[in-house]
Amino acid sequence: MERLGTGIGWRPEIADAVERMPGIDWVEVVAENTCPGHLPQSLLRLRERGVTVVPHGVSLGLGGADRPDAERLTALAERAEALGSPLVTEHIAFVRAGGPLTASPRLEAGHLLPVPRTRDALDVLCENVRIAQDALPVPLAVENIAALISWPGEELTEGQFLYELADRTGVRLLIDVANLHTNHVNRGEDPAEALADLPLEAIAYVHVAGGFERDGVWHDSHAHPAPRQVLDILTDLASRVSPPGVLLERDENFPEPAELEGELGAIREALEKGGARPAAPSGPRTDDSRPADGRTTPTPPTAQTPARVTLPTPDLIPSPDSSQAHDPTPVTTPTANPAPRPDSALAPDSAQSPDSTPAPAPAPAPAPPAHSAGDLARQRLALAQTALLSALVAGTPVPEGFDRVRLGVQARALGGKRADVVAKVAPDLLAILGPAYRPAFLAYAHGHPMRDGYRRDALDFAEQVLLAGQLEDPTARRHLREWWLERSGPAPRSQRPAARLARATRRVLLRL
Repeated sequence: MERLGTGIGWRPEIADAVERMPGIDWVEVVAENTCPGHLPQSLLRLRERGVTVVPHGVSLGLGGADRPDAERLTALAERAEALGSPLVTEHIAFVRAGGPLTASPRLEAGHLLPVPRTRDALDVLCENVRIAQDALPVPLAVENIAALISWPGEELTEGQFLYELADRTGVRLLIDVANLHTNHVNRGEDPAEALADLPLEAIAYVHVAGGFERDGVWHDSHAHPAPRQVLDILTDLASRVSPPGVLLERDENFPEPAELEGELGAIREALEKGGARPAAPSGPRTDDSRPADGRTTPTPPTAQTPARVTLPTPDLIPSPDSSQAHDPTPVTTPTANPAPRPDSALAPDSAQSPDSTPAPAPAPAPAPPAHSAGDLARQRLALAQTALLSALVAGTPVPEGFDRVRLGVQARALGGKRADVVAKVAPDLLAILGPAYRPAFLAYAHGHPMRDGYRRDALDFAEQVLLAGQLEDPTARRHLREWWLERSGPAPRSQRPAARLARATRRVLLRL
């Protein structure tokens, strides 16, 4: 397995500091924030120095009920090739729900949400991972995520879930020790037990990050130094295996370069305390017995990795042939009823019609592949995830079995994240609205689920503010209207033919 060494998450805000930082063997970039044809000069300089760059995806939604989107997979593959990366990484999470599987509007979370650790979810995830592996030019590693909420009726622990995923697909694992700590505080899960169940030889690398606790809930902020509890988990991991790579994640509230170097020093100390030294990059191992496609095969459970007991699989909803006396409550997602706009007509989602040609009578129907997730499993997972996401972003009733208080915390966290990201992708909104921006956006987000990414979200928010007449300041209202008109069409208003014609006419009249 590729030996990466010690790394740091590359972000534009700290690009110069990362270039000057000693002891950086590799960096990780958010895949969706890079463009293969226009890579930042800082990344190009790092590549020229031999620093490995790994793209880290956040939008595939491998844990969702739908199969991975082909365009997103192609984009991730292009970034891996442009960066010359030895692998790519993504998350074990779902980020959207609804659509054809549930006959309901598509919902976007704008954040990574946990999948239920059930057999249905595992079957779907395994198939989605295989689809992604086949589409990518380099090996894939998937990351355990931090969660504020727990699914009711889970059948596997996190360690068991990850072990079976790696065992069935050969996928590598990106273990985030900060997320293990988050799940310990928020869900009562023992990090040591999770580590004991992991197929350690499948670990591609490790994430370390900081967060903060508020009212008994740990928030994985990536904006604080890694606390002692997280470093202790890293030490425990290092006592079991020497990780091929360890990376510090920091996404905001960036300290001075000297403080970042101190955080990296604390990571190295934790590794050495556990008996492992930071792995020096040395190229692929000569004794690597992986197949040609780069997949790993975990060792079967031993005394150190106890075998799992397969539990019965309770359906998230009754199957069509179920004899249960009650019908499940249908999932209804309220519509935000946006005002009509000429540029925002969205084509409805449509499902392909199944082939209606009957098979010859004597031939029995072929059995599905052992790794294939059945359509009913996908539908059950889709309905469960849509009900949860709808409660979080659209205000529908909380699904049975969930902690209402904790779901409220998660809903507020999603709204706050939307507000923060929209302010970054559309900073003019913050400049126009000033202190009124955040409360206005949070009020908007409560009844308007995100439908097509953060840039569309910014436009929808601005339109809602204008339609509601919330701006008393005529100057701010005029600026917001001009901002929305410039960006709401298929091309910037200033570049549209009618606008160009009007400007040309004005110039002629001025000359006359």
